[in-house]
Amino acid sequence: MRLVDARGLACPLPALRLARAVREAGPGRYRLLADDPAAAVDIPALAAERGWMLLAAGPGWFELEAGPQAAAR
Repeated sequence: MRLVDARGLACPLPALRLARAVREAGPGRYRLLADDPAAAVDIPALAAERGWMLLAAGPGWFELEAGPQAAAR
């Protein structure tokens, strides 16, 4: 699982950091740390837009599966 730490960044920067990480590292599982309250809306929206699967989320963190295998599920 790849870790993307976007704590302390205001949205939309956490979503942009996650998108860049997926673009650079490729498909797989990601854990995003983001403490901006707007991330609770932005990250699920990004996942839905990109066809990624939001596996779990809690206060300040999100686990996603990104890539073609996520869209196929």
